[in-house]
Amino acid sequence: MGLADDTLTRETAPAWLPELKAAIPEATISTAEEIRREFGTDRWHAAALPDVVVEASSREEVAATLRFAGERDLPVTTRGAGVGYVGGCVPVRGGILLSVRKMNRIVEINAADGVAVVEPGVTLDDLQEAVRAMGWYYPPDPASLRECSVGGTIATNAGGPRCVKYGVTRHYILGLEVVLPDGRILETGGRCHKNKTGLDLIGMFVGSEGLLGVITRATLRLIPHPEARAMLTSTFPDFETAAEAVQAILNHGWQPSGLEVTDGFTLQAARDYLGPEMLPDGDAHLIVELDGRRDTILQDLAKLRELVETLGPVTVEEARDPESCEAIWKLRREFSYSLRATGLIKLNEDIVVPRSKLVDLVRFARQLEKDTGIPVACFGHAGDGNIHTNLMVKDYETDPVEKAKADAALDVLFKWIIANDGQITGEHGIGLAKKRWFHDAVGDVSVEVHRSLKAALDPKGILNPGKFLG
Repeated sequence: MGLADDTLTRETAPAWLPELKAAIPEATISTAEEIRREFGTDRWHAAALPDVVVEASSREEVAATLRFAGERDLPVTTRGAGVGYVGGCVPVRGGILLSVRKMNRIVEINAADGVAVVEPGVTLDDLQEAVRAMGWYYPPDPASLRECSVGGTIATNAGGPRCVKYGVTRHYILGLEVVLPDGRILETGGRCHKNKTGLDLIGMFVGSEGLLGVITRATLRLIPHPEARAMLTSTFPDFETAAEAVQAILNHGWQPSGLEVTDGFTLQAARDYLGPEMLPDGDAHLIVELDGRRDTILQDLAKLRELVETLGPVTVEEARDPESCEAIWKLRREFSYSLRATGLIKLNEDIVVPRSKLVDLVRFARQLEKDTGIPVACFGHAGDGNIHTNLMVKDYETDPVEKAKADAALDVLFKWIIANDGQITGEHGIGLAKKRWFHDAVGDVSVEVHRSLKAALDPKGILNPGKFLG
């Protein structure tokens, strides 16, 4: 399926290609159809081919690419690892697809300053392993951490299970090097853990989805790695009871480092995909991770278990060492892949509600399922209200009737979220997938401010055009 079908069949190289090669002679440039197809999509269902793929290896090559494009009003869509879920890096207007995956150096890890300096193509897992080896911690941990790039997580302000305690990506960005649309290089922030010099330009670029500039280097805040961790998993007879348990844990003063809930549809998909022995009986699953001091962690785990056993569980199990904990997280990361293995198209909606409305969201999702006949698989970061609400649709990409039915269901979902003080995305971004709800989600004035910022930095509108700002 393509959004820019003319680019899917274009075979002739653009007339400006020789000039581009002359402008960035060291960069890898390709017009081969198989390369353009590879870079023309992410994990959403849309695809569109760029005219050219540029794989940059330095900020100078990025800057030269943007200067070239700006002089000719050519669209530029930046791509990291391409594992997003909203079509954010799909080059819907053709032009140049600028890949930064070759910019994958960990430039520095400085324990004395508590910082890491990295290029945008560094895989998140590689970064975390490198800092962990030195006793330090970079907490953001989306499920795709073994594939996603640091630049992509900054572009979407990614979170993950541990943001309930440690916060999202924005909380760990101390400094950025950004190439602006006209090729100028902006350096903002730095190595200091406190900085109130000027406006928060870092915050403007974190979560900007490639609309304002291209990140070429990031200075990240590190914290000491917790000495120990332990986990409790529990199954419940239904999802509502598990959601109520989440509230009870938080209301009793616990601050878990991870608090995840999963519904029955997702559990059954995981049993089918991984084997029935991988998960105990129950129609909902709860994961609670604690971290802290080695000499107290098991005492805390025992006290948490006492509470959970009063909340109506079917089973309660413990993980008391790092290996057992990692096995649970590995299982959790398989849930999304298990849903894909059903053969249904997973419309992955990372909506967020105030934590007090978590149970209301669960009830709404069950009613939406009944009203539409579309299975709704819910799992995710219950501790901060970010429940991934996945509509599981048959033949979404090939059957116009099924697609229309699913799109109508999404409209009902997002309108309910907005009406209940929620947000239409917690960590995936807007991209193409949620473009039509952006205005309703933020309001007239916010849209105007967004467009003013875009016009100020990118007056020609060359960066990632066709996304939620038009």
